[in-house]
Amino acid sequence: MKIRKLKTCEKGHTYYKSSDCPTCPVCEGEKKSKESFLSMLGAPARRALENEGINTLEQLSKYSEQEILNLHGMGKTTIPKLQKLLTENGLSFRL
Repeated sequence: MKIRKLKTCEKGHTYYKSSDCPTCPVCEGEKKSKESFLSMLGAPARRALENEGINTLEQLSKYSEQEILNLHGMGKTTIPKLQKLLTENGLSFRL
């Protein structure tokens, strides 16, 4: 059984984690905008896009599928979701 340690993030939120991962679940929840397409993604995929500076579908459409898949935290199951969102908004991945 892993030992859960009480941690405090730089914003002062306290939370328990059993790993060395520094991500605060409270801060992650605050980041998740309900109005953004990013809110439909899991945290690793959302962070991968945010770290790349991709915050809109228009920005996403400037990348190829392979470039997005190469981002750390992006999984193959996320690509169909992104394709659907792009198509629904008249956009697509760059070829």
